Amino acid sequence: MEVRISKSERTRQLIIEKSAHLFNQKGYAGTSMQDIMVATGLTKGGIYGHFESKEEIALAAFEHATSFVTRLISEKLAAHTSAKSKLISLINFYRSYLLTPPILGGCPVLNTSVEADDTNPQLHASVVKVLNKLHRAVANIVRQGIEQQEFKPSADAERFAVLFISMVEGGIMVSKAYGDTKHLNIVLQHLEDQINTELIV
Repeated sequence: MEVRISKSERTRQLIIEKSAHLFNQKGYAGTSMQDIMVATGLTKGGIYGHFESKEEIALAAFEHATSFVTRLISEKLAAHTSAKSKLISLINFYRSYLLTPPILGGCPVLNTSVEADDTNPQLHASVVKVLNKLHRAVANIVRQGIEQQEFKPSADAERFAVLFISMVEGGIMVSKAYGDTKHLNIVLQHLEDQINTELIV
């Protein structure tokens, strides 16, 4: 059964999708209502008919961007059954992340966490929520590997998850700063080496 979407819902979604790329590229402070008007082709009144503030648009745009990225990750992981292959699939996902970013401007979690840390509590809370979800996903894969006797019983799922997410986000940041994917690739290769030496039975 086809679900009909109202014109109002389509307009709201257009604002969110266009703004997601803008905020991720220019940041919250650097993105003006004029930028959003140009990107969407709407008037200020047309935009404020769907959102009460730029802050509300930024939050919806961030949630859209991160939902899109996490959905891509889930699809990659779902294609594999073994824990190791899931982790390698995740590493390969990030290998192409900077060359073909799902959302223009790079990683929305990294970009937003830096800017929203002290200026936008609601947006910061949303960043933490996404980070927690990523941590849980990686930790659960390691636990799966332990249960299936693919990984060592002594493997520390929480520790590996923290290292994985922190190193990947740091690698993305440094590679973006230098304009060179080399730094992220070194991090990803190190994580792959860790899987083979610290996790595999």
